[in-house]
Amino acid sequence: MAAHLLSNLPSTTQISKSGFATKHNQSHTTRQAQFRKSSWLIGTKINSSSANFPLRSSYMVSKRRQIAAKVLSSLPTSRPNSAVSNEKAPKWSWRAIKSFAMGELEARKLKHPTTGTEGILMGILVEGTSLAAKFLRANGVTLFKVRDESVKIVGKGDFFFFSPEHPPLTEEAQRVINWAVDHKLKSGNSGEVTASDLLLGIWSETNSPGHKILAALGFSDEKAKELESLSSEPGSVDD
Repeated sequence: MAAHLLSNLPSTTQISKSGFATKHNQSHTTRQAQFRKSSWLIGTKINSSSANFPLRSSYMVSKRRQIAAKVLSSLPTSRPNSAVSNEKAPKWSWRAIKSFAMGELEARKLKHPTTGTEGILMGILVEGTSLAAKFLRANGVTLFKVRDESVKIVGKGDFFFFSPEHPPLTEEAQRVINWAVDHKLKSGNSGEVTASDLLLGIWSETNSPGHKILAALGFSDEKAKELESLSSEPGSVDD
């Protein structure tokens, strides 16, 4: 009797095979269903111009405009006694805007409560692609040298001090901004305020830390005249 019952039981191998076959059939059926659901994608052409994913170039341009607008809103170019209206005031080049923004950042890195002429000078070198930055590097004035000289002359803030997001300009740095705008207006050039205008403005402030740093690193009146000549040449662009 017992032998008869045992002979009628399916073997372990048969159970495993039948279970595997059932799972395999279920998995195959599921894949077929998923394929049918997604089969509408086959042959569909995605139009990149109508897609919601912007191209990298347009994204970068949009991002640049946002940054420029934010920095421009913080540029202290207006003066109560200025005869220049906002409509006549020259625009700022992209590199000049970024140089100003990087100057604020350098001031924060050194834990300074304000942005001085040395900060704007470092900002020009951090931006690095303007005519002024290239001219400085060609004459041996690098970011690391300017930082070292800045710490020697101005010092470094307390480790636990937190600078404001936009450190206000010192009086000397404010005069540099005003000089750059006035210089562009007096030149009769309808172009934009560039990083070269900022650098020449720093050099014009003879008692400022920025001027002292430049002088210590070999910058001179002759170099300033050379830079002004280069920046005023036809076709010279610093956007």
